[in-house]
Parts: sequence; C-alpha cells; structure tokens
Amino acid sequence: MPKKESGSVSLLVLALLRGREMYGYQIIEELDRRSEHVFQMKEGTLYPVLHALEKERLVSAREEETAKGRTRRYYAVTEKGLRALEEKEKEWLTFSRAVTAILAGA
Repeated sequence: MPKKESGSVSLLVLALLRGREMYGYQIIEELDRRSEHVFQMKEGTLYPVLHALEKERLVSAREEETAKGRTRRYYAVTEKGLRALEEKEKEWLTFSRAVTAILAGA
C-alpha cells in the first residue's frame, strides 16, 4: 500500500476511534456507513493499519471475551493519537482545499 494511502486510512481510523472504542469489524462497518458505502475496507487492509497505529502508540488495545467465549480486541485512540489526528486533519484540509482550487480552475 502506498504511503499516502495508508496515511489516509490512518486518518479515517483515528477519526472513527475519536468517538469511542471499537473492534475491527465495527470500524469496517462504521466506515462503510458514515461514508455512505464509498469506503469499503477489507480486514486485510485494516488490521495492518491498526497494528502500525498501536506500535506508534496512537491507539491502545484491550481484549474482552464475548458471550460466545471468543476474544474480541477493542481499539481506542490515545492522547498521542488525538494530537496526531489533529495534525493529520490540518494536512488533509490543506490538501483538499488545494485540489478543490485546482479542479475549480482557480
């Protein structure tokens, strides 16, 4: 996955986790729902991003056993992750404004 694309995925994941902790499938479903089915992420894309964010300490993870006896891993954004999200949002807005200006012929 190219660096810019993984950066965009990280931005989306951090933004989703800003509101509440979630497990992987919840993240995939919420991303699909909020984007009105534009972003349909696969587990094979999400989990490497989550692991990288956890390694950078931008998210934390905890495990919980479900009623069916399976273990589910929940992810939450950390304070460091919130600061990174704020920076990534600023970068994205700058990028987005520049693209919009070019597309508009400004």
